[in-house]
Amino acid sequence: MLCGGSLSTVAALHLDAGELMNILVTGGAGFIGSNLLRHVVRARPGDRFVNLDRLTYAGNLANLAEIEDAPNYRFVQGDICDGQLLAALFEDEAIGGVIHLAAESHVDRSILGPGEFVRTNVQETLALLEAARAAWARRGTAGRFHHVSTDEVYGSLGDTGLFTEDTPYSPNSPYSASKAASDHLVRAWHHTYGMDTVITNCSNNYGPWQFPEKLIPVMICKARDGEPLPVYGDGGNVRDWLHVQDHCEAIDLAFREGRAGRTYNVGGDNEWRNIDIVHAICDAVDERLGAQPQGPRRRLVTFVGDRPGHDRRYAIDASRMRGELGWTPRYTFERGLRETVGWYLDAGEWLAACMDGSYREYFERNYANKMG
Repeated sequence: MLCGGSLSTVAALHLDAGELMNILVTGGAGFIGSNLLRHVVRARPGDRFVNLDRLTYAGNLANLAEIEDAPNYRFVQGDICDGQLLAALFEDEAIGGVIHLAAESHVDRSILGPGEFVRTNVQETLALLEAARAAWARRGTAGRFHHVSTDEVYGSLGDTGLFTEDTPYSPNSPYSASKAASDHLVRAWHHTYGMDTVITNCSNNYGPWQFPEKLIPVMICKARDGEPLPVYGDGGNVRDWLHVQDHCEAIDLAFREGRAGRTYNVGGDNEWRNIDIVHAICDAVDERLGAQPQGPRRRLVTFVGDRPGHDRRYAIDASRMRGELGWTPRYTFERGLRETVGWYLDAGEWLAACMDGSYREYFERNYANKMG
C-alpha cells in the first residue's frame, strides 16, 4: 500500500557535498525516526525523503503531522520484507541513500517475544540491504546505507570504562542480539560487496514523541498521575543518556560525512543511575504541578524484581564522532530532562491517544484519500 504525493523527478546523486539525493528512511513514524524527519525535511528542502514504516504499535503518524504535506516528503506504509515493494520504491523514487531506523527496540518485549525482534531487526535488514544492492547495481550508482544501532550490542560494563567502536560485541538480551546480528550483516555487505555503509551505535535516547513504554515517559506519566513508580532491582543500573535531537543531528552528519565502512558511537557523555533519573523526574513534576497532599512524588518509588539479563552499566566513548565529524551534543541532561518533562505534561491528548490506541486512526483520517 503506497501513500503520499507524486513521484520525485530528482535523480539520485552521489554523496558529494552540496548534491541532492532521494533518501529512504525506514521506521520514520517511530520515536527517533519522526524526530529525524521533522529535522531533515525542513533543513534540507532540496533532498526528498521517503518514509517507509509498517506502522506497528510504536509507529504514530501524528508525530509527523507538521511535515506530512511538505513537497519533499512522502509516506509509504509497507513491510520491508516485501521485496516487490522495495524494488518499486528504489526504482520509482530513484533512492540514492538509506537511513535504516526501523527496529523493535524494547528489551522487555524482546524477552516476552524474541521472534518478532529477529524478524524485524535481522530479516528486514537483510531484505533492505539486498534491495539496495540490486537497485544500485542496476543503475550503476554508489548509494549509501546508514544503519542506526545501539550501544547494547556491546554488553555490560563494570564500574569503569567506556564502549569504543573496537569493543567486542557481547549482547545479553534478545533485543541486543538481534541488533548485533543486523550490525554484522551491514558490515559484511560493505566488505563482501563493497557497499558504502555507515553504522552508528547510540546510547539511550530521550525526548519528545517517545512511545510511553520506555523509562522516562513512563515515569513522567505515572508521577503525573500519582501512581507507583516501579524501578528494577536496586535502581543502580547506569545508562548514558542522549537527547533525541542531538542524536538526529549525529545521524544526519554521519550519513552525509561519515567514512564508508566506518562505525561511529554516539553518546551524551552523560551517565545516570536509573534511580537518580526517577528522582529527578519526581522533582521536576513536583515543581511543575506541585507536590501531592501525601508528600513529594519520590515516595512513589517502588523497587521491583530485576528483569532477566539486565545489563548493569552502559557508557559511550564518542570521541570518533567528535574528532572526525565535529559533532557534539547541544543538550545538557538537566535542560533536556526539564524540557522533556514539560513536553509530556503538556501532551495530554497525544498521550491519551497512545494509551487508548486511537492514534492508529490517524492513518485512515489523513491518508485514506492518498492511497493508491
